[in-house]
Amino acid sequence: MDIKISNLEKIYPNGNRALKDINLTIESGMFGLLGPNGAGKTTLMRILVTLLKASKGEILVDGQNLQTHRKEIRALLGYLPQDFSLFSKLTTFEFLEYCASLAGMHHSRERKKAVADMLERVGLYEVRTRQANKLSGGMKRRLGIAQALIGTPKIVIVDEPTTGLDPEERIRFRNLLAELGQKEMIIILSTHIVGDISSTCTNMALLLDGSVAFQGPPQQLLEQARGHVWKINALDQDLENLKNRYPVISTIPGQGGYDVEIVADQISDYKAKAIEPNLEHAYVYFVEQAAKTQAHHAFNINRANS
Repeated sequence: MDIKISNLEKIYPNGNRALKDINLTIESGMFGLLGPNGAGKTTLMRILVTLLKASKGEILVDGQNLQTHRKEIRALLGYLPQDFSLFSKLTTFEFLEYCASLAGMHHSRERKKAVADMLERVGLYEVRTRQANKLSGGMKRRLGIAQALIGTPKIVIVDEPTTGLDPEERIRFRNLLAELGQKEMIIILSTHIVGDISSTCTNMALLLDGSVAFQGPPQQLLEQARGHVWKINALDQDLENLKNRYPVISTIPGQGGYDVEIVADQISDYKAKAIEPNLEHAYVYFVEQAAKTQAHHAFNINRANS
């Protein structure tokens, strides 16, 4: 099972070019789609689940063209949108049973058993009689992933699944996705939270301004930041200057001031120690380098036209 995306573009009626020449290959396992808000992640997800049509390009799902086999491919999909909502008068069990029916599970006894098993799996069986819209935020997201999984889809797509969750629920949710990622299915996790990618995905893509800026294992992105992440012990009066001059990742009170982590090609005016990068460092460094390249390119174009 794989998804091959070729030369994909999406231009909205207002002229906004949300996706620009997207080329990606997504294979079985956990695939992370990382990028800031507005990068085009949700547009790409909505095209993949057939809620939007691309303006240009081709998507093949296990060799089938998404444009000409929408119904067949839709049957393979489970989807948790960013704005997942619930029916106000249904209990947790009733809601998931309704979703199971929509997924093609028409035999009542088998459907009810599958729903009960799924609620047990996501830790919601004890609240099966509670109205679904009265669940906590974390429980609602777990019910969201349950509805995406019911009916044993081959492809599961989740859009910003951990936004708004507390740390414990976020870890629980990521662990559930990681467990599912061990099976012969594709799970696409779209997020702007770097920790969701680093702890679960073996392959990823980074979207910036509607384009694929990076594709590969997270470790490969991390290596690009090696030698460019620094720790500085700064005094109070230094903090504002540091924040104005460099991308600051974290500021932690330390001995005699603050331990400040920044990303930069080099530090010339402070005593800095190079430290081991993590994926958040790498993400910020990559975005900063991409912004510099784009600004330099724009400068050259303006100079050539003047």
